[in-house]
Amino acid sequence: MKTKAFSFLLLTLVLFTNLFAQKSSKEKAISTEQTPAAVTASTNEDPVITEDCLVNISLFNESAKNKQFADAFNPWFAAYRDCPNANRAIYSRGRNILQWKLGQAKDEATYKSTFDLLMGMYDSRIKYFGNDQRYPTDWILGVKALDYITFSKGDSLKNSAYGWLEQSIKGLGENSELEVLRQFVVISTFKFKNDKNHTEKYIADYLKSNDILEQKGKNPDTIKANLSLQMKQSLDFLFAQSGAADCKTLDGIYEEKIKSNLANLDYLNNVVSFYKRIRCTESEVYFSASVAVHKIQPTSESANGCAEMSYKKKEFSKAIAYYDEATKLSTNNNDKADFQYKIAQIYYSELDNYQKAREFARNSLDYNSKNGSPHILIGIMYANSRGIYDDPILSKTIYWAAVDKFVKAKQVDPSSAADADKLIRTYSKFFPSKDDIFFQPDLQAGKSFFVGGWIGESTICR
Repeated sequence: MKTKAFSFLLLTLVLFTNLFAQKSSKEKAISTEQTPAAVTASTNEDPVITEDCLVNISLFNESAKNKQFADAFNPWFAAYRDCPNANRAIYSRGRNILQWKLGQAKDEATYKSTFDLLMGMYDSRIKYFGNDQRYPTDWILGVKALDYITFSKGDSLKNSAYGWLEQSIKGLGENSELEVLRQFVVISTFKFKNDKNHTEKYIADYLKSNDILEQKGKNPDTIKANLSLQMKQSLDFLFAQSGAADCKTLDGIYEEKIKSNLANLDYLNNVVSFYKRIRCTESEVYFSASVAVHKIQPTSESANGCAEMSYKKKEFSKAIAYYDEATKLSTNNNDKADFQYKIAQIYYSELDNYQKAREFARNSLDYNSKNGSPHILIGIMYANSRGIYDDPILSKTIYWAAVDKFVKAKQVDPSSAADADKLIRTYSKFFPSKDDIFFQPDLQAGKSFFVGGWIGESTICR
């Protein structure tokens, strides 16, 4: 009898405990609707997915789909509390529900508890669905950061979000959301303006996002590519206006760092590339980095940097040698053409050697025949040539040869038409006149005439 009585008493206690737990659960759901609180798991074991939980998921999912968030909240909260591992919809719909709830908050305490619940929800999603292939932990952190930026109060620099955004971008790379990339640079800009010690990190943040946006801009999906490039332009403008792109500011950051990184090729390449991007190629720091890179691993870019440094120092022979080396190291014909044209300009403007200048201008055209600038340079040199003929009338034939080059420039490169037309108008005035050619039968209009001297080209009399 005692055994039966004990069994009956134990059964009664178990039933009473279950009834109390159900009552407590209902009371908790009601009070949470009024003042949401952050939910934390009390055990490392995954919660059991019950029938009630599945019903609640169905209820909140349907209500949230129809934007009936007031009806969705209680079943959503019950599902989130009891079986946060049951379905990803708990988090995708939960975000919409809690964002609505924040908009309904009447006091700071309610707003804060709802905000804490939203942030905690992302932590739970990482715990239970962080391995999801489509929306992994790094993606979740990015969305969490965006909501933190939108809804947090009292954190003007958004420091917490900054760390989440950085981790998200590091993990996703080119798959990062556009808004995550944008906000990362925006917050880093705020941090830079608030603390100049953040300058180097800010530059690194901008470059990281910029590189990803450039890659996204090459996406075959035109719409996404256009959006990426538009965002890149806006961030470029933001960076340019920040003051961090000032050459003197950069020199203050990198001058000593380069001295301690003379064997660090990756670091030096990043500095050279960055200085070139923001057009600080007149900087001594840029030159130092270029020389250091060139010593370790010569490239066309490092050779170009050394050439520009030598030119600035008026070491023209060195500049020519470096530009020639840059040509040999480059794999891009447009770049090769540019390097050869720079050599031609040095021979013309600095060394007064027209023949060598023409030689390299022609080399430039071999690499890029659609560039009008080399033709214009050759034409200007022809027009400025002196001493080819003693006869003053024959001396005027050089202008025919010069104008031929300006016309050719227009033909191959429409972008050079304005400059070419101006030069044609200028030098056509010096053509031999009708009176000049009256006693020169070899200069009759329409005839071919060979212009001698270093020019050595045939032209048409006119």
